[in-house]
Amino acid sequence: MPVNRNALIRYRTIDNCLQNRFRKWTLDDLIEACSEALYEYEGIDKGVSRRSVQADIEMMRSDKLGYEAPIVVVDKKYYTYADKDYSITNIPLSYQDLKVLGEVTDLLKQFKGFNHFSDLTEMVSKLEDKIYAQKTQTSPVVDFEKNDNLKGLEFIEGIRKAIVSKTVLCITYQSFKARQASTFCFSPYLLKEYRNRWFVLGQSHQRKSPVLTLALDRFHALDVDKQESFKENETMDLATFYTDVIGVTKNQGQRAVPVVFWMDHKNAPYVETKPLHHSQRILSVDDDGKVFMIKVIPNFELERELLGFGARIKVLGPKNIRNRIAEQVKEALAYYIPPIS
Repeated sequence: MPVNRNALIRYRTIDNCLQNRFRKWTLDDLIEACSEALYEYEGIDKGVSRRSVQADIEMMRSDKLGYEAPIVVVDKKYYTYADKDYSITNIPLSYQDLKVLGEVTDLLKQFKGFNHFSDLTEMVSKLEDKIYAQKTQTSPVVDFEKNDNLKGLEFIEGIRKAIVSKTVLCITYQSFKARQASTFCFSPYLLKEYRNRWFVLGQSHQRKSPVLTLALDRFHALDVDKQESFKENETMDLATFYTDVIGVTKNQGQRAVPVVFWMDHKNAPYVETKPLHHSQRILSVDDDGKVFMIKVIPNFELERELLGFGARIKVLGPKNIRNRIAEQVKEALAYYIPPIS
């Protein structure tokens, strides 16, 4: 049952009052205490009605919120707890509470690298302690895709802050093709995640191709450069920049092209239920299979996606992509079939 914030403040206030056994609490005293608490925490100065506090007491007595508070009236006037050690804050978590908290805890632990999630570490630990103190540890029911050995996650928060504050970064970076790392100034615009790898889109201040997408796992170092002026993004719509691409590899000025492929009826459901791209649609259906079309920018990630289906897919066009896939299939085949001597 959902409970609003004001009601929770009243419940906690009544609980605090009834725990204080050095004073006798009338209904008017509880009303006054609740009114003061709402003014202090929420700025509400209209007070609390008698009916509201009476309803709060009945709610606390009931099992609707799991409290079942032993609130009694002494001398037909004073409210107190029959159990002097009782408090609504000591209520043991129900099995359903523990189940939900366990799943939320597992979810929170998936977010690594962001300070505003890292700040939850202590809270998550406390939740885990509470959960495991009250139930036997069970197997998880949700398993998220993750890579605990992924490099570069420690740079995420610094990049996020730089994007928000429009601060230039000094990056030491080494691509897979480079023999050694190089250092350059960079104005970051957008963090992007693809298949458990993190990338940052931005503008280089020195390189010939100013717009770059850099993989965080290729970073060697990251520093803030307060001397350099931030270069504003004036050419890209960040909200749609990656909508016409599979993955992250894209150059400005590239245009999406129709990529057509065929799959037999046995394997077609795999791409029907999980489209390769949001632009995917069926062009035709016959007795043998289905022809699909996606409209994307040709890049490495597209080729890898198509090659991943192996013999289950036949690329029909465009011709250059078809030929490229055919070449890579031949190269792969050479690893398995030795040349005839």
